[in-house]
Amino acid sequence: MNTRIDVSDLVIRYGDATAVNGVSFTVGQGEHLTLLGPSGCGKTTTLRAIAGLEQPASGRISVDGKAMFDGARKINVPAEERGVSMVFQSYAVWPHMTVFDNVAYGLRVRKQSKDEIKKNVERALDLVQMRHLADRGASKLSGGQQQRVALARAIAFSPTVVLFDEPLSNLDAKLRAEMRVELRELQRRLGITSVYVTHDQEEALAISDRVIVMNVGVIEQIGTPEQIYNSPKSRFVADFVGSANLIKGGLTAPGTFLTEGGVTLKVTAPHTPHGKETEVALRTAYINLEPQAGDNQVPGTVRQRLFHGDFVQYIVECALGRLIVRRPPTQLLSEGAAVTVSFSPEHCVLLEG
Repeated sequence: MNTRIDVSDLVIRYGDATAVNGVSFTVGQGEHLTLLGPSGCGKTTTLRAIAGLEQPASGRISVDGKAMFDGARKINVPAEERGVSMVFQSYAVWPHMTVFDNVAYGLRVRKQSKDEIKKNVERALDLVQMRHLADRGASKLSGGQQQRVALARAIAFSPTVVLFDEPLSNLDAKLRAEMRVELRELQRRLGITSVYVTHDQEEALAISDRVIVMNVGVIEQIGTPEQIYNSPKSRFVADFVGSANLIKGGLTAPGTFLTEGGVTLKVTAPHTPHGKETEVALRTAYINLEPQAGDNQVPGTVRQRLFHGDFVQYIVECALGRLIVRRPPTQLLSEGAAVTVSFSPEHCVLLEG
C-alpha cells in the first residue's frame, strides 16, 4: 500500500503544555484511518496540523512524498496549498448561499471555469444525493443535509486527502448511524485517502481500516478495529474501546493467572507475556452465564439487570468481583438468579498494570 500521508515525531505545544508528544503514523493510499480518543487527547490537534491549521513545534508531515511541514528544514506549506480538504464538526456551511454556491465556493477560489464548476458541483452533489436541492438556501436544510453539503464541498475539487473532524457528532443517533454507512461507502467508491477524528468508539470500529487510539498526546495503540477490540495492549485501550472487565492478579505459570480473589484462570495470550502483567481484560460480550465445556467456570449471582433492547446487561457478583456481562435478550435472567460465569482462555487479554 503506497503511503499517502506520513507523520513523524510530531510535537505540538500551547505555551508550556504539550498537546501532541512525538506522534508518528502513516496513512496508505485509499485508507480510512481513524484517530480515536477522549477529549483533550490531541487527536483534533494532530488532524489540524496535517491540514495546516496548527503550527507544530517539531516533527515532519508529508503528503504524497512532499513535505508539508518539517521543523528541522523550516518548511511549513500554507493550508490552501496542501491539496487536502477538511470536513468540520460544525459543517461550516454558509447559510446565505444556496447548496450549489456552497459546493462551488472552493472551485471558484481555484479559478475554475463556469463549465468546470458546474460539472464538478453536480458530480459532488450526485455522490451525496443532493442534486435536487442545488438551488435551496443552506439555512433551510436539516442537519443531515448540511453535513452532506459540507461533504460535497470537500470532495468537489478531487482532493488528495480528506480530513474529517467529528463530522457526525451533531446528528441524532439514527441519522449518525445512516451517515456512517454512506460515508464509508462513498470513501471506498472514490478511493479517498482519509483521516477521521472521533471520540465515538462504535463509530471508529465500524468505519475504519485502521484505528489509532490516543491518550494525553501520545499513541496507545495502532491496529485494525478487530485488533484494537480483541487484543488491547494497555489498560487504557481495554477500558476505553468497548466494554471490558479488568481483573487484577498475576501470572503464576505460563497460561495460568491467579486473581486477587484467589481464582485460577487459564489464559491464552496473543503475545509472549513479559511477566509484568497484573491484569486480565475480559470483554463483556465474551462471557456466558451458563456452564461451558473447558476452563474458567465461576459460580455467581445476578445482582442487577438492565435491558438495552439489542442486549441485556447484567451485573454479576462472583469470586472475580462484580462483572458486567452483556447477553442477547433471547433468554432473560432474573435478579438474584444463580449463574455460572464462563469464558474462553483466548478471551482473557493480559495487560501490564
